[in-house]
Amino acid sequence: MIKPQTLKGFRDFLPKNSTLRDFVISKLKDTFESSGFDPLETPALEYESILLGKYGKEGDKLMYRFKDHGDRNVALRYDQTVPLSRVVAQYSNDLPFPFKRYQIQPVWRADNTQKGRFREFLQCDADIVGTTSLLADAEIIRLASNCLDRLKLKNYSICINDREILQDYSKDIITTIDKLDKISVDGVVSELVNRNLVKTEVEAKQLISGLHEKKMTERLEQLWTYLQKFGLDKNHLVFQPTLARGLDYYTSTIFEIKIAGYSAGSVCGGGRYDDLIGMFTETKIPAVGFAFGFDRLIEALTEQKLLPILETNSTALVIPFSNTELDACIEIMKQLQTAGINAELYLEPDVKLDKKLKYADKKGVPYVVIIGPDEVIQKTATVKNLKTKQQETLPVAKLPHAIIQS
Repeated sequence: MIKPQTLKGFRDFLPKNSTLRDFVISKLKDTFESSGFDPLETPALEYESILLGKYGKEGDKLMYRFKDHGDRNVALRYDQTVPLSRVVAQYSNDLPFPFKRYQIQPVWRADNTQKGRFREFLQCDADIVGTTSLLADAEIIRLASNCLDRLKLKNYSICINDREILQDYSKDIITTIDKLDKISVDGVVSELVNRNLVKTEVEAKQLISGLHEKKMTERLEQLWTYLQKFGLDKNHLVFQPTLARGLDYYTSTIFEIKIAGYSAGSVCGGGRYDDLIGMFTETKIPAVGFAFGFDRLIEALTEQKLLPILETNSTALVIPFSNTELDACIEIMKQLQTAGINAELYLEPDVKLDKKLKYADKKGVPYVVIIGPDEVIQKTATVKNLKTKQQETLPVAKLPHAIIQS
């Protein structure tokens, strides 16, 4: 017998979890599309050369890479920004510019698993490609903020910086500075010294304190103005000169969103990457975007009790008391579905009623519609709310309206 188990860092989502995830995804999609962003999908596998060398040394180490059956070097999608860049270069003649797209698909990283960190996880991206306008940066940040507002998250901070502030530092120093929130100042100081990026702890502390004293660039000052014109609450906006964003491809604006009380890290990160697409085409094509860490978003929503109770997509279970009422139940099920109500038929008419009700309760169906011999004769239905335990018998014709109203 084969032991049923999942790989470490990979998960199954049973219907109760998957239904909630779909709820959040629908909110994000609605928000993206309300601002003119269209969906894009890319393959799980890319040629290794497409992905390798775009994320820095640490990113390359975490990438799932292997040879396929055709002896080609391939890799699983590490993020969605590099595949987007490949798409833009490959289909540039077919796309409108500025190109506004969103993408909600899984990515894979061979990372150490911990709270909010998995090896297969969903990313939700939105990007604007083909313009250097600072309005695009402002719209992207506004869009991320709108998503959190739509999900009723209140206490969040949008931490913003400009990579220009970090231009005098090496990539290794930038990726180490990026860990300030994860391993604290002392941890970053130790790493800077241990990796010989600075000579002494004093020099490391001076480097960090010097970053804290940096002022906004003119670009960030203009961005702040645009964000306030877009209606963002200034209490959400934070200038954070130590924010680094570890990925190599960022060029100017960078930002992360953190939720007060959520300890696993930022739930969103992004910025401007004007040179990345140019690695796939002779033409320089600027871009700006962000990605939500979907699992972290779900965790934060769960901790703050902002997710509804959604155990199933079914609204009503139509139960025949016995096989005799089957035809009537099928017609009622069809009537409910035509009215836009998610309804299903209990498929074993002759089992005891108690078993049928236990099935509905375990699945989380809010309503059962019970049809017995009297209901068939009188053309009525008995509707029971499994949450409140209240029930009533009413004409079949009024059944859809009664369920919708309740």
